[in-house]
Amino acid sequence: MSITKRRRAFLAAAATAAAAALVLTGCAGAASSADPTDGDPEGEIVPREISWLLSRPADGGVITAMEQIADEYAAEHPGFSLNLITTPDRPSYIQKYETLAAAKKLPELFDTDATPFAQKLATSGQMVDVDLLLDDLGLADEYREAALNYQRFDDGSLYMVPFEFQLEFFWYNTALLADAGVEVPATLDDFPAMCEALRAKGITPIALDGQDQWPLERYMAYYPFRLAGPEYVQQLKNGDASFADPAGKAAADWLYELGQSGCFQKGFSSTGYADAQALFTSGNAAVYNIGTWELGNLATDALDPAVRDDVDYFTLPTIDGAVTNDNEFVTPSGIGMAVNAQTYDPLVRDFLAFALERYPEVYAATGALSPTTNVETTIPANATELYTRAVEQANEVGPRIAMPWDTQLDPATNTRLQQELTLLVQGDITPDEFIQTMDAALSENNRG
Repeated sequence: MSITKRRRAFLAAAATAAAAALVLTGCAGAASSADPTDGDPEGEIVPREISWLLSRPADGGVITAMEQIADEYAAEHPGFSLNLITTPDRPSYIQKYETLAAAKKLPELFDTDATPFAQKLATSGQMVDVDLLLDDLGLADEYREAALNYQRFDDGSLYMVPFEFQLEFFWYNTALLADAGVEVPATLDDFPAMCEALRAKGITPIALDGQDQWPLERYMAYYPFRLAGPEYVQQLKNGDASFADPAGKAAADWLYELGQSGCFQKGFSSTGYADAQALFTSGNAAVYNIGTWELGNLATDALDPAVRDDVDYFTLPTIDGAVTNDNEFVTPSGIGMAVNAQTYDPLVRDFLAFALERYPEVYAATGALSPTTNVETTIPANATELYTRAVEQANEVGPRIAMPWDTQLDPATNTRLQQELTLLVQGDITPDEFIQTMDAALSENNRG
């Protein structure tokens, strides 16, 4: 399809989306100076302030890069500014985002995961189709397949732009595993034996941030992903699968066994993010499951010299009869950015065209992995060889993703799951009790 035809397709979709949003009720926020029924982005560019509602660290790489890019754009377009409305705390952000969405007062740009709530916004015409947007801007082929797939809804549609790309690894201390006489686990079923061997040597097997709950929830996702693929959690959240299904039962049994084998540190449920990481980086835990956003702490000379040469990583192990490939694991592209269809006008289009083309170079220069393949990540001068290996591995990941369940399940079910997982691993409840409780919660929340 030619650029002109692609643009016409995009304009038609944008106009349809905007019109549908207008019919639903009300109008967009007062910041819009465009007719929300006019999806034609070609016209006079009138600089003004546009806003982006974000759920990202204020001093993080994404915001820092976008601030620089916005300043560069403003230098060529006097009167333009990018207002960043930041709420890093995810629960608080979701409350603000859903409240503004209900009132039809979302700004030009806003962060969202590919949740059922976001899909309702998309299907009601409140979000621009990002497949068509990237195609219109000539950028579609620049993005990593996995980075875009992470942002897609279950039906394959794309309404969010990724701004990062991460790989989640199991970092481990080679010396501690050697001391316990164990190898890197080849399968998930090898974890309990590894933990028992490490415990027998007085070594904490796995450091876990139990306080924030999502790290333990990652473990819940692993067995189902290998056994049934990414479709299981999609079916689960829609009420088309249950925790009593083979994939859910296998996960519950595996997690219970991890707990019984002493895999996590004592008192893990009250251990926070920094303390869990310190347990590993100090050489007091053998394994630590975390993503490449921590490369600066785990793969540079910032790591304690006493353990630096002993640190390595492995990816999510397989299982017998796995339906996903070894190179498919948790590869998130973070919370995505949606574009408000009601306020999409020549200025927003022009800024996005500039920003999305400029962003990969600026972001990759910080040592981070870009969601695109058209730039090379700058490796810090103080990096270990693991940094380079991790960056290169990003080019080898498969298309299917072990989705974090906290971005998939409805808030009520997710909260209950996190609570019950802690009880399960602590041995306070059995796998059967866990399954019964979670299926009841899933059924109740789906009805709601």
